[in-house]
Amino acid sequence: LVSNPISASGSESSNKKAVISFERMEYNFGEIIQGEKISYAYTFSNDGDAPLIVSSVGASCGCAVPKWSRNPIGEGETGEIEVVFDSDGKKGAQAKDITVITNAVPNTVVLRLSGEVVVP
Repeated sequence: LVSNPISASGSESSNKKAVISFERMEYNFGEIIQGEKISYAYTFSNDGDAPLIVSSVGASCGCAVPKWSRNPIGEGETGEIEVVFDSDGKKGAQAKDITVITNAVPNTVVLRLSGEVVVP
C-alpha cells in the first residue's frame, strides 16, 4: 500500500514522511560504440522518518530498462535503481529520463541518463 502523507484536502494525515535523496540525479556515460549496453545504479537514501516505497520506475524509451527493489526502504537505509541502456540502433547524443514514483513528497523524481553513441 502506497500512502502519501498529504490528503486530498491538502491537510497532513501524519507528521511522519519518507524523504528520498539521490547521490546523483544525472549520469553521463560518455562515448560508447553502437550496440553496447551500459548499466548504472542510481543510489538513494530514505532521509525521512517513515518507510519509503518506490512504487514505479519508468524510462522515456524502451532502450533503458530500470530494475529496483519492491521492498520498503526503512529510515536511514539506502537502495538503488539500476538502469541498463541498450544502444543498439541508436546514434549520436542520447538523453533518457527515468521517472521514479514514491510515497515521498514530492512523489515524483526524474533522473537523467545521457551520453554519445558512436556508429562504428
